Amino acid sequence: MSSVIATTRFSVLDRSRVRAGHDGPQALRDTVALAREAERLGYHRFWVSEHHSVPGVAGSAPAVLTAAIASATSSIRVGTGGVMLPNHQPLVVAEQFGVLESLFPGRIDMGLGRSVGFTDGIRRALGRGKEDADDFGAQLAELLGYFDASQRVHPQVHARPAEGLDVPAFVLATGRGARVAAEAGLPLVIANVRGEDAMLRAIEGYRASFRPSAQREHPYVVVSGTVAVAETTEEARRILLPEAWSTAYSRTRGEFPPLTPAEDVLTRPMTDRERALFDEALRGQVYGTEEEVADALEKVIGHSGADEFLVTTSTYDRAALLDSYGRLARLAGLGRGRRV
Repeated sequence: MSSVIATTRFSVLDRSRVRAGHDGPQALRDTVALAREAERLGYHRFWVSEHHSVPGVAGSAPAVLTAAIASATSSIRVGTGGVMLPNHQPLVVAEQFGVLESLFPGRIDMGLGRSVGFTDGIRRALGRGKEDADDFGAQLAELLGYFDASQRVHPQVHARPAEGLDVPAFVLATGRGARVAAEAGLPLVIANVRGEDAMLRAIEGYRASFRPSAQREHPYVVVSGTVAVAETTEEARRILLPEAWSTAYSRTRGEFPPLTPAEDVLTRPMTDRERALFDEALRGQVYGTEEEVADALEKVIGHSGADEFLVTTSTYDRAALLDSYGRLARLAGLGRGRRV
């Protein structure tokens, strides 16, 4: 194991993806089961996400799901990756995380993003518009102010029981998220969705403009991405196929469908556009044997200087997914008492 990997934290984000032939409630139960396994394997934290009215994603209420996961585990940190703050009133988010931290002290993370609903209809149902994402910085400041009693947007309003509690906040970088994280002095969570060069530039800008805060004295970078590990390179690639097809489908039809088996994806006829989007979704993913993945991770972590890697893999085959997480834990030396 390289020294870079040995000194990097590894964590898990699960989006509660629905699988063909299974329903949303089963996807949520699968997420809780995966959290238990992640804890057993030695991962540092386990996060869940927020999606509304998406056919292929059951994770619509991350604070509620976080409570279920915290109840089902005992030591792993749990939280959100993230709550989409423009969808909510900051007071309500503070109250929710205050309750979580009170019930599971020292284990709760509050990952926050600036996205709003996927479609106009969803945004109307949420009572939000695209412009609400532009106020993310102010919303974040108000939210954090409820924890340290500094918010002045609503005088004499207090978030109970959040006030006075220490809940680590993280900012998910989409668009201007990296700048907001730096100005707030919070950890940055970022993926290479716009390419590695763009990600590295955003990280460099974040570090250069970081302002120390009560939460974090120094910059902290969490790089997120898909990782698939298997006995052979081809088996690892197969793990990625269901999500890659779902991504291509969403780009042409506007919604994420349930995940289908890799065999179905391989035999599915695709238009030229669908094939291009499918290949694009596979590009840049980390997959292979343990040795191949270790080499790839060493490069990603080395180039970015990441303090932590957040694994976001989803697939149809649950056995293959669990095996992949087990192999990754082994190559990273997790569960051996190492502390980073």
